[in-house]
Amino acid sequence: MEWGLGNENPQLFNPTELDCRQWARVCKDAGMKGIILTAKHHDGFCLWPSAYTEHSVKNSPWKNGKGDVVRELADACKEYDLKLGIYLSPWDRNHADYGKPEYITYFRKQLHELLTNYGEVFEVWFDGANGGTGYYGGANEERRIDRQSYYDWENTQEIVRDLQPKACMFSDNGPDIRWVGNEEGWAMETNWSPIRKDEYYPGTPNYEELREGQIDGTHWVPSEVDVSIRPGWYDHKSEVHQVKTLPQLLDIYYNSIGRNSSLLINFPVDTRGLIHEKDAEQIIKLGEAIKADFENDLIENAKITASNVRGGSKKFQAKNVADTNPESFWATDDSVIISSLTVDFGEPTEFNRFLVQENIRLGQRVKEFTLDAFVENKWIQIDAQTTIGRKRILRFPNIVATQLRLNILDSKSCPVISNIGIYKAPKGDCRTNNSKK
Repeated sequence: MEWGLGNENPQLFNPTELDCRQWARVCKDAGMKGIILTAKHHDGFCLWPSAYTEHSVKNSPWKNGKGDVVRELADACKEYDLKLGIYLSPWDRNHADYGKPEYITYFRKQLHELLTNYGEVFEVWFDGANGGTGYYGGANEERRIDRQSYYDWENTQEIVRDLQPKACMFSDNGPDIRWVGNEEGWAMETNWSPIRKDEYYPGTPNYEELREGQIDGTHWVPSEVDVSIRPGWYDHKSEVHQVKTLPQLLDIYYNSIGRNSSLLINFPVDTRGLIHEKDAEQIIKLGEAIKADFENDLIENAKITASNVRGGSKKFQAKNVADTNPESFWATDDSVIISSLTVDFGEPTEFNRFLVQENIRLGQRVKEFTLDAFVENKWIQIDAQTTIGRKRILRFPNIVATQLRLNILDSKSCPVISNIGIYKAPKGDCRTNNSKK
């Protein structure tokens, strides 16, 4: 089931070949950076032997009740140099006290277990789905909660800050990473990292407002795109032949990471306890395609000039955008918002990808920009967009030009561009119908 009801028998959990090293190997081979495990979903069943409930792997036949999936994954992540993340559902359709104050104590004790027993955690994932029908210790009823106040999020989040100070927390409104407002694999073309965080909460009904972020946002809460490699999030035999194709996965990559977001791709581990061969095959194809798309940066040998350089200083010179050092950047004088940066290849050069990054340590600034190419002795516009942020990648049909020009048309303050990349992806544009705005 996608969402268990909470009355499932722990005896049902008995994966025949569970191998967290296989999960880690697939993710590493695909070029991913970490794994977030759904340690407990809404059904309340715990994939670690929690001391605070009997509804866990300790009462399953798997490894005679002596197993711990979280421990095995933590060890596998360490072996493969991957980061470990934890998803802990605030909603629990099994626990008898859900909806009462006593449940918050239980939830926090489990959070403490997960954040103290398995090493460093890079992300803690709190789902926004909270309250509804459930088993609730046999009550089999509907329970609603006040999503704004029930979990006392301020103090719950302080537990994470105390136990895992380097961990980012995800929920609809963060506090560190926000939901992008859909589970389809795309961020909006306009995507501000800041939001007015205090106007939202986990499970907020106006979550669609989070899709673009907010130019006047009060807190830095960048978006994370979450999507499954299949239609569902859990294993269904009927979906074995519905694994997303390479073009679909490339669209997801360019419409998430390419639009100032991070990307979380879900694998529905099967009843064997493995990432299915078809899923593994497709995600590795994606990793290979991304590597090929960005293998050769055509800016390396080009001459780079700018319409304005802050104080005429070498510290902020135009060529800083090509030195691969994230600490260096091109900047203009405070009074100069409209500006341009020109890349001169010296000869006709073919390309179809453009990557640009702001130095977000100084905030997200650019509000509007265009990209021009110098083709047959005249400038033509390739694209016109809005925000940049941590990373913006544009795809377009192959163009042969001697120069490329980035025009900053509007910015919250003087632009600070840390990196530019220009590439010729081997398969060209290859976009599907993905005109999400």
